Amino acid sequence: QVRMVESGGGLVQAGNSLRLSCAASGRTFSSYAMGWFRQAPGKERGFVALISWSAGRTYYADSVKGRFTISRDNAKNTVYLQMNSLKPEDTAVYYCAAQRVLNPNGRIYDYDYWGQGTQVTVSS
Repeated sequence: QVRMVESGGGLVQAGNSLRLSCAASGRTFSSYAMGWFRQAPGKERGFVALISWSAGRTYYADSVKGRFTISRDNAKNTVYLQMNSLKPEDTAVYYCAAQRVLNPNGRIYDYDYWGQGTQVTVSS
C-alpha cells in the first residue's frame, strides 16, 4: 500500500509559481507511476500530469504543457509538480495519485491510491 500527503499549495498571484510535493510512504513507491490531478469547485477531477516509475516518461494535459513540470525523487519517496506562469483557471485542489501499471489515459479509475489534496488558489 502507498500512502501520500501533498503539500505546497497556497494563494499566489497570476504569473507566479508554486511547487507541490507529494510525500509517499511504503517501500514500493519507486515501482509506481505517479500522477497529479486537480478538481475545481463544481467540476470533475481532471488529469494534470503523470510520470513513470523511472521518470523516463512524462505526460501532461494540454492545458498545462509548457508551464508545469512533474518530477520525482525515488530516494525521498516524493513526487513534485512545478507550476509556472499560473493562471486563475489553475485554481483547484491538487491530488497526487499512484498507479501500479503505467497508463497515460488520464482516467481516475486507473489509479490505485490517492492523497488528500492541497488547495491552490491563483488570484488575477
